[in-house]
Amino acid sequence: MAPGNYRNIAVIGAGAAGLCASKYLATAGMRVTIFEIGTQIGGLWCFMNDNRRSSAYSTLHINTSRSVTRFRDLDFDEDVQSFPDHEDMHKYLVKYAEHFDLVKLIRFKSKVIDVRPLSQSDARASFAWEIELGSGICEIFDAVVIASGHLTQPLHVAMYKDDFSGHYLHGHEYKAPAPFVGKRVCVVGVGNSACDMATDICSTSRRCVLVARSGVLILPKLFCGIPFTDITRQIQRSWVPAWLRRRLIAWLSYLIHGSMTKLGFKPLGQRAHVTSNGTIITDIVYNRIEVKQGILKIDGQTLYFDDGTHEEFDVILAATGYLIDLPFISSEIIPLENNKLDLYKRIVQPDWPGLYLMGFFNTDTALNMVYEYQARWIRDIETGLAKLPKADAMYADIQAKNRWVESHYKASARHTIEEEHVPYIAELKKSNRQMRRAVK
Repeated sequence: MAPGNYRNIAVIGAGAAGLCASKYLATAGMRVTIFEIGTQIGGLWCFMNDNRRSSAYSTLHINTSRSVTRFRDLDFDEDVQSFPDHEDMHKYLVKYAEHFDLVKLIRFKSKVIDVRPLSQSDARASFAWEIELGSGICEIFDAVVIASGHLTQPLHVAMYKDDFSGHYLHGHEYKAPAPFVGKRVCVVGVGNSACDMATDICSTSRRCVLVARSGVLILPKLFCGIPFTDITRQIQRSWVPAWLRRRLIAWLSYLIHGSMTKLGFKPLGQRAHVTSNGTIITDIVYNRIEVKQGILKIDGQTLYFDDGTHEEFDVILAATGYLIDLPFISSEIIPLENNKLDLYKRIVQPDWPGLYLMGFFNTDTALNMVYEYQARWIRDIETGLAKLPKADAMYADIQAKNRWVESHYKASARHTIEEEHVPYIAELKKSNRQMRRAVK
């Protein structure tokens, strides 16, 4: 396809990833339609979003500073705090949509129930996709970008959900600490949300235990009064060896927090998704939160921990992660097994031209920055400036990525889509250069 032969593209989701994709595609001259299941822009960051897919809670702040969080071509308003909360993020995404004239592209209350190919030809020009909406309307597009997010379908652990006779809830249901005043609460998990919820609850709960089943590196929010991510971004360069970046960040964290094991956490073994929290270390030191390393069994409301202790709890709050949820597309098109998506560069299924997934990764930081690189990668393919490799080459790349993840990260649903943003961005840039050269 020659540059200038512009296409008709559907984008599913009006959150950060969907808006970013739409901006880059629309400004390149594409005819873009955004399908949003609810009535709000902002996806995850719209607290109490009527699409019922947001996992945001009342006290939620993003873990990166505004300078690291922003898109490159639009800043936050000057009065926004150093670490934007969910209201700031929602306002920012609305501002982004308005600034780039994306609102007119959004069809609200448009639930996509099926995405299906109309041709299985390898010739891009003859390939098309049909989208069916809950209203029964069907529309045809040259390409589809799925940006519906992967933090919507809670992952439940049977022992916590089925064996506990007290009040069980997944972190997706958590909205505020008020219901837990005076309660004995066990929070399972050690990700950002788990730590946020534990620090929310611990000051007014009767008892708060945090179960950390694996080792963790908890990063501070500030270092010498400066946002920690503003400092670490100075070493987040592709020319700085990955091992050195990790060691420097771990050393800086140690200077502030000391040893994680002395606080009750397991030693950090394989690579882990870092956690950022400004107060949890203090809450542990003040005995507002006690760290446990695992639950052996549950009998009624009694939890038996792997340190030999047991006690009763009123609530289990399971921040146990999410399962990737793609109910509107066949598993024959996008196979999904053990929460793993076999996608070239985390974006493309090799056998299906014109179908892209955006935002289906778990990165250490700089989420919106990564969205931009994904969006530009897709844009260049759709404008004909870049050409995808052959399917066998893409599959070989996918297998190499899977082997790398399996050898560096704990086997878990969360880590199947794990990426470190610096090497991943470098990977996307290199891939884009190669695909551009393939056109010449």
